[in-house]
Amino acid sequence: MKKAGAEIVSRAAVDKLMDYLEEYAKGLTGCALDIAKHSGRKKVTAADMKIAIGLV
Repeated sequence: MKKAGAEIVSRAAVDKLMDYLEEYAKGLTGCALDIAKHSGRKKVTAADMKIAIGLV
C-alpha cells in the first residue's frame, strides 16, 4: 500500500484487503482447476492461471 502512496494504513484496512484478495484468489484457483480438469489434468499450471485471470 505504501507503493501506492498510502503512508499510514490501519490494520483493519490491511485485513479487509487480505480478505478480499484471498476470496479473489480462491475464485481464480477454482476457475484454473476447472480448466485443468477440462484438459484431463489434476495439476493446475501457470497457463491455466493465465487463462483464468483472463476470464475472471
